[in-house]
Amino acid sequence: MIRPVALGAVLLLGACAAVGPDYERPALDLPGAYADAPADLPAAAPLPAEWWKLYGDQRLDELVASALERNADMRFAVARIEEADANLREVGAAFLPEIDLAVAPNRSSISAQTATPVPTSVALVRNNIRVALGTSFELDFWGKLRRAVEATRALALGSRYARDVVTLSLAGLTAQAYFSLRSLDAQIAVTVTTLESRNEALIFVRNRARGGIASDLDVNQAELARADASVQLKDLLRQRWLIEHQLGSLTGRLDLALAGGELMTLSVPPPPPAGLPSALLQRRPDVLLAEQQLIAANAQIGIARAAMFPTISLNSYYGGESSALAALFSGGARIWSLGFGMTQPIFDAGRYAARTQAAEARQRQFVADYQKAVETAFREVADALTTLQQTEALEQDLQLRAESARNALRLAGLRYAAGYSAYLEVLDAQRTANDAELAFLRNRQLRLIVSVDLMKALGGGWPAQPAPVANAAFGTRD
Repeated sequence: MIRPVALGAVLLLGACAAVGPDYERPALDLPGAYADAPADLPAAAPLPAEWWKLYGDQRLDELVASALERNADMRFAVARIEEADANLREVGAAFLPEIDLAVAPNRSSISAQTATPVPTSVALVRNNIRVALGTSFELDFWGKLRRAVEATRALALGSRYARDVVTLSLAGLTAQAYFSLRSLDAQIAVTVTTLESRNEALIFVRNRARGGIASDLDVNQAELARADASVQLKDLLRQRWLIEHQLGSLTGRLDLALAGGELMTLSVPPPPPAGLPSALLQRRPDVLLAEQQLIAANAQIGIARAAMFPTISLNSYYGGESSALAALFSGGARIWSLGFGMTQPIFDAGRYAARTQAAEARQRQFVADYQKAVETAFREVADALTTLQQTEALEQDLQLRAESARNALRLAGLRYAAGYSAYLEVLDAQRTANDAELAFLRNRQLRLIVSVDLMKALGGGWPAQPAPVANAAFGTRD
């Protein structure tokens, strides 16, 4: 009896369309290409999924791998996927009847002292055993269950994009922290050299003062310069320890200790291909996540509207009932029932209409969130492209500046030793040389960090030949 009921329900499901709006991606007016993308570059090879390996540093590869394996945020994201998958299986199970087995044995006694005498043929103490398979199955005439599956499926897919967001962010944070660490290593090396140079200068000035050639002012200025370098070194060491602690937290290795390394050996990945289309934003997991949330909100409108229509369900049971276990499955003990029920809201004081309006308002909120995610992604790519080009253009000038400052410091030292200039010129040349070398290193650090920003902004890279049809899906303009 249960099997025909289920078959009939499945046939009915296919005859009814789901109420509520079907999802359509909002059209957004975006440019077809980034204005700041290089125009004179050859076609680029597709970027690998493990984009951090382009920097050519094995230690960085190990840190990112450890972060993706051990970080608490990654474990949380994976657990959210498992939860979403379980929710999807639960919602999908509503399309099939739930069959329950009910077993109800009991022994009861009736009174012999009632106003109506009990016939002598009726036992005062009796047994009753009831065993039945039962089901109650809602027919999805209006698509409420189908919309629920649509919403839950979107949330399940969104949980995977949320994990991809965490993966991209975590890899980016780890790489950028590592670049900061290596930049601090280089700045510490420069400052150590500066401190040694100022120690030598202080000894030289003191010797000149003993000979009556230099004044106490020169000695005090040399001591001040030496103290400034010492303070700078201690602050850089403090910053390095903090970055190392941050890397330990990101990688799940709180006892992490990294030896010093070279900043300039890190390779800067090639720039993106010419005419980089804005359609690549479709690869960003945060944009894809925002769209799945919009799909789920859109499906919720159908669920709310379906609640205003009649709810139709099939109810049935089949089994046996007897006073003795041996006769429970005999022909005379068989029991069964088949029926349906319908519930139609007649007066709800506007409750269901308000729920529908609330669902529509939430859908509009997610449309705005989706638009904001796309526009933010477009801006982040444009910002990263601009900053990357500027830091690359600055590097040669900063390198020339640092070389000139070192030469100026050498000449200032020679002029002071020969008595042609005051020690103030040496101090000024020392500060200029120190600042120029640190500026060059910090610009290289910024160039590396911004290259990671571009990787993240593009959703992890770019393909070799982006599909032009994707632009139309995003509503872009040429």
